[in-house]
Amino acid sequence: MPHLVAAPDKFRGTASAPAVAAAVAGAARRAGWTADEIPMSDGGEGLLEAVGGEARRTTVPGPLGAATDAEWRFLPAAAGGTPAAVIEMARASGRALLPHPHGDDPVVADTAGVGQLLLAARDGGARQIIVGCGGSATTDGGWGAVQAVGSPGALAGLELEVACDVTTPFRQAAALFGPQKGASPEQVALLTDRLGSLVDRYRREFGIDVDALPGAGAAGGLAGGLAALGARIVPGFDLVAALNGLARHIAAADLVVTGEGHLDPPSFEGKVPGGVLALAGGNCPVLCIVGAADEALLHTPPPGLQIVSLTARYGMTRAREETTALIAEVTAEALERFCL
Repeated sequence: MPHLVAAPDKFRGTASAPAVAAAVAGAARRAGWTADEIPMSDGGEGLLEAVGGEARRTTVPGPLGAATDAEWRFLPAAAGGTPAAVIEMARASGRALLPHPHGDDPVVADTAGVGQLLLAARDGGARQIIVGCGGSATTDGGWGAVQAVGSPGALAGLELEVACDVTTPFRQAAALFGPQKGASPEQVALLTDRLGSLVDRYRREFGIDVDALPGAGAAGGLAGGLAALGARIVPGFDLVAALNGLARHIAAADLVVTGEGHLDPPSFEGKVPGGVLALAGGNCPVLCIVGAADEALLHTPPPGLQIVSLTARYGMTRAREETTALIAEVTAEALERFCL
């Protein structure tokens, strides 16, 4: 019996990774295939849904200080049997928590809530803590989180990992991402100066040169701040793939289906579609179903990858309103053409 592995990312705003994986796998089973559902994430928003686990909630200050009820996940027996906590920084310090409309305050917004979630995870029994970066409202270099935790000693004995999908240097966080968070050119300059001061502070007080760490600028420099507390910065896709045993599942697959909301060249630089394609390694075909895709990729996809854009095939309205149903339809059609 042929076997399919469904390993998609979320379709932002329309379908979670588990919902997409369920739609793909359901179509496969109806066609007589066996299927594994392995929802994925690159470490950003959607990380909690991808890893599953026990949902816990802690009230922490949001990016502008207002209390927010932040969800995180507890995995009683993660890799190696180590109790782990998984935190999305956006649940405590994300743009989605800002007042709407026009609630950005890129200079004031901080990551204190993330620091408090680290302490909650420690107190909840975690020996490993994974922090996903993505969707941040902040460019505070992680200083709010560092102050909330107090010192590396507060997390002694814990394995702390920061999952991200960028290699942005610490000092460049404001210039690259500040405008997306509402920062004016003057504020970008101010934030860049502040990040530079933190480079000196982290080096002086913690013995860590965050300037030398690829990815330290993720989430407005939060990754660098957590590195000062002893964290390792790791590629988010690789970390989630290891937690979910994705390589093992793909090794047994006759077809792998992945996808995300919008496919573009960065999708093959640390994000889910590129990571899945690399793990498949040409040993089995990979179908990538996406909400939309750059025209160049539709016309010339990477070797070993078939791309189907819901928007191109069904139009934007249906692609957004009937996402999972259309994903199932595309999967079923692909399986009809598939020859073992």
